[in-house]
Amino acid sequence: MVLIAHISDLHVGAENFKEDILLEAIRQINDMEPDVVVATGDLTDNGYYLEFLQVASYLSNIESPLVVVPGNHDARHVGNETFEEVLREKKGTLTVNDELHVIGLDSSEPDLDEGKVGRSQQLWMEKELKKAKEADLYSVIALHHHIIPVPKTGRERNVLVDAGDVLCSIVKGGANLVICGHKHVPHVWRVEDIFFVTAGTVASLKLRGKDINSYNTYYIEDDIIEIRLNQVQRKSYLMGSYKLYSNK
Repeated sequence: MVLIAHISDLHVGAENFKEDILLEAIRQINDMEPDVVVATGDLTDNGYYLEFLQVASYLSNIESPLVVVPGNHDARHVGNETFEEVLREKKGTLTVNDELHVIGLDSSEPDLDEGKVGRSQQLWMEKELKKAKEADLYSVIALHHHIIPVPKTGRERNVLVDAGDVLCSIVKGGANLVICGHKHVPHVWRVEDIFFVTAGTVASLKLRGKDINSYNTYYIEDDIIEIRLNQVQRKSYLMGSYKLYSNK
């Protein structure tokens, strides 16, 4: 079994950022001892250098291997350059336990809210998916912007501008799981045998309705995936337990 913890949309630097909630979420995640933690963007609120330094300090408390990609807020105010200086490259891969291949994509555009993967990064993703398939690894795509619209999030103005092309590559490439953030609303779509999962915000009070801060976890075995919503200050809920059509 492989366990993935997925946090998103910290918005460090915003007035409604809650440090105590983030630290509690990190404590809970460390107690779980996941095989990998993935953070899908909007780590900062304004992309300022000092905000990135704060983010780096918070993330240093995570004890598991970490994959981090930027969001649209991180690409503001030259944050697209600061991200790589303070944290790491904006795209990359991580193979976990010879079972799982995480492919992190940069969907941010400097000073724009809408996202874009771009042709060169799309081709790189296709090659990484092919590697994962040949090595019989479970493949996970991680990015900030959603590829499929999320319910209860209002008019759709900032889905990936190249969502159709990226979705085609993901399906043809045999990806298993696609995770993102951006809308602060947890949701699961299943398309064929691929799961598209959005996370809520782990530490911002920009919440819809009665939602509270949360993060996702994914338990993956040979023929099943269990997707859980973990409310930081309340309970953990099963979003879905699915039998896979075939082993990948």
